[in-house]
Amino acid sequence: MTILSRTAAAAAFASLLLVGSAYAQSTAPAAAPASTEKKMEKPRSAASLDCSKQADDKGLKGKERKKFRRECMKEAKSGAAAGGAEKAK
Repeated sequence: MTILSRTAAAAAFASLLLVGSAYAQSTAPAAAPASTEKKMEKPRSAASLDCSKQADDKGLKGKERKKFRRECMKEAKSGAAAGGAEKAK
C-alpha cells in the first residue's frame, strides 16, 4: 500500500509542476518589442516587378532566382539609359 501512495503522490507532484510551467508560459506579455516591428517596404519599380514575374514564370528559386533578377535589373537599367539617350537625339 505504501508503494501505491508514494506513486500517487509523485504523480500529483509532477502534474502540479507541469501545470505551473504551462500557466507561466501562457501569461507572457502578448505585445512584441518595438525592435521586431516590420520595416516599411519601399515601393517596387515596374522593372523589379517584371523581373520577378519572369523569374516566377521560369520557376526559379533561391540563388538562381536572385542571380536572374540581378541580371534582369542590370539589363532594365541599361535599356532605360539607352532608351533615354536615344530619345534625347
